[in-house]
Formats: sequence, structure tokens, C-alpha cells
Amino acid sequence: MGVIKRVVIIGWDGAGNFVQAASTPHLDRLISRGAVSFDAQTASPTISAECWGALMHGVSPDKHGLTNSKAEKQLFPEDSPYPSIFRIAREADTSVKLASFSAWEPINYGIIEPNIGVHKVSMPDREIALATADYISNHSDFQLLYVHLDLPDIAGHKHGYNTPEQLRSIEETDTNTGVILDALEQANALNDSLIIVVSDHGGGGEVDTDHGSDHPLDKTIFWVAAGPGIEPGTTISEPIVITDTAAVVAHALGLAAPVSWEAKLPRHLFGTAGVE
Repeated sequence: MGVIKRVVIIGWDGAGNFVQAASTPHLDRLISRGAVSFDAQTASPTISAECWGALMHGVSPDKHGLTNSKAEKQLFPEDSPYPSIFRIAREADTSVKLASFSAWEPINYGIIEPNIGVHKVSMPDREIALATADYISNHSDFQLLYVHLDLPDIAGHKHGYNTPEQLRSIEETDTNTGVILDALEQANALNDSLIIVVSDHGGGGEVDTDHGSDHPLDKTIFWVAAGPGIEPGTTISEPIVITDTAAVVAHALGLAAPVSWEAKLPRHLFGTAGVE
């Protein structure tokens, strides 16, 4: 089994598990060489800052305390007992390259800690995909890269979730994801990377054009991981929640997960071999 040299997380905002009804050849390619759950669960309430915060900081919203308005206006405390995946990577090695490219600027401003040396870029989806690809081509030795794509949630709020209009935005997001995957391949950095693609929430549970409830349409998400140590074509049968993503990242990079985290490593994700 190869060694994981870097982790890439690509977040599809508001896509829920509706990707199953869309044409997503790039995501399908990842699924074929990795593991997938279409029944993963996100945090409550099913709102972006709460859910991306759970992914980043390994704990539920009642602990990390993030909301959309807080993430827009307040920096995340650098001395929080719930460090982000970026902070634990930085504290383990002051020299590694860390980057976040987000179509929703509050992720970079208020969810990832300031002043820990994360290269941060915020711009609309297509530009984010192209900027990410450019970064990969010039810095393929990065350790952790997060990319946030927003179009599915924008379409869901405008047209309704799991509608033809939203599915088209999911397909556009798959195309943008393909730009990133192609850049990894061209940099000879695809096969030794762990790539995670995940949504923060769905929508349309209680209100056709909104989310935030614990209705299954809001709460159920897709979660995909592909890379060294993961058996190709695996369906994840055990329960997985968005918070667990932090534990997967820490394990893949050989980092000690903080004892304060609630995140749990799915037992069989990496088979019996684990990660070197």
C-alpha cells in the first residue's frame, strides 16, 4: 500500500445526497477507486457554518460554537480547545503547506483559524476551481488542501433542492471538481493523495428552498474518500457523520487527533492495513 502524501477535501455545499440523481462522471470516477456513503449524516442544525465547522474542528456545533453570522464577523479563537484540522497540521510541522480555496468567504475568515499560515483564497466557484488547479501545479508538495464549491446550495435556495435546476448545478460542480482532479493528475499527485468529497447538508426537508431542520432530506449527505489504503469500489456500511472527516484527515496525515474531538475514524475505511 502506498503512503498518503497529502489530503484534499472538496466540499459541495448543499448537495446532500442528491448527487445520485445527477450526471457526475468525475465523482463517479473517485467512487470507483474509493469508498462511498450516500447515507452519511451531517451536524445539527443543518446550516453551513455549523456543518463545515464540524468537519474542520471535529466536534458538534454546540462545542465549536460557529454560526453563519459568527463566521462572517468573528475570527475563530486560536486557543480554542477544538482545533481545526489545519491547526493540528500546523502545530505538528511549521513548514508544511496548507491551503483553503472557498467560494463562501466566511470559511476562510471565521471557521479556519487566522495566523496559522493557511494560504486562503475566496472567489466564485469556477474561478476557485481554476485557482486551485494553478496552486496545485505550483505547490504539489502541499499537505492539506480544502476547496469549497457553492453552486448547489445557491441553486437549491433559488429553485429548490433535488430539482432539475439544482441537479444541473451539481453537474457543473462535478465539472469544476474535474478541473481540480486533472490538476492533481498532471502534477503526478493524484495516486498518493487522499481525496475526500463531501456535502455539508441537503435541503428541501421542511421548506423546498431551505435547510436547517433534522429532516432526512436536510440531514443526509454523501461522503466519498479515495486514496492509498482504501479498497476501490467500497460502500461504507457503518454510520459516518461529517464530524468524522476530521479524524480521517488526522489519521491519513499521521497526526494525533486531539482528545477533545468527537470525530471517530470509521473502523474499516482503510481496511486492516491502516495508513503508513
